[in-house]
Amino acid sequence: MMRGLQAVFYVIPFIFTKTAYILSINKSCPKVLEQLTTAMLVQAYMKAYFPMSRHKEDDVIEWYQPEKRGIIPLDTFRASKNVIRLIQQGDYEVSMNTRFRDVIEACANREETWISPSLIEAYTKLHEDGFAYSVEIWQEGELVGGLYGVSIRRAFFGESMFHTRPEMDKLALWYCHKFLVENEYLLWDTQFYTDHLAQFGCIEITHEEYALRLADALKA
Repeated sequence: MMRGLQAVFYVIPFIFTKTAYILSINKSCPKVLEQLTTAMLVQAYMKAYFPMSRHKEDDVIEWYQPEKRGIIPLDTFRASKNVIRLIQQGDYEVSMNTRFRDVIEACANREETWISPSLIEAYTKLHEDGFAYSVEIWQEGELVGGLYGVSIRRAFFGESMFHTRPEMDKLALWYCHKFLVENEYLLWDTQFYTDHLAQFGCIEITHEEYALRLADALKA
């Protein structure tokens, strides 16, 4: 499996500059354009921004750049005993990039979410252009877990994950880590640090340190 379209570059009219605010979790830049494009999303991630809607029915897109960032260092990723046992049992199948839209729609299928219809369309197009990946977990022909994220050069920006059966999202996370290591990624971004992600090795770093790590991953 290959990383995203590494040699593609975009020149677009909207520019994310160093003068933009560094924003805390409860602040955001206002909506800037009506429709997200692949070019805009790629440049935003390369400048350490990501978009969110306030709720799933809100198509107003706001840009976030947290003062502190969550990442999972690839060399300290941890899997629970339950996940290791599931891997040993092998009662599942794994695929990648075969059902991206189904995965993002499943991630959005919850009471509260930032994944609006506009974001589903934008990330599906991003996937079609080679910059968004999905991991899918199957049991008995049913999609029971998965995750998706954005891939630019040697940086992977995790977006969301879901499960309909216990531990299947964690299993997807394990296979995502395996893919990132095998393809020599340098940065695994989780946007924010949470206690849930901490069990997998997530840590919190400053915006300044994140910017340095991002720059290294984008150079490769």
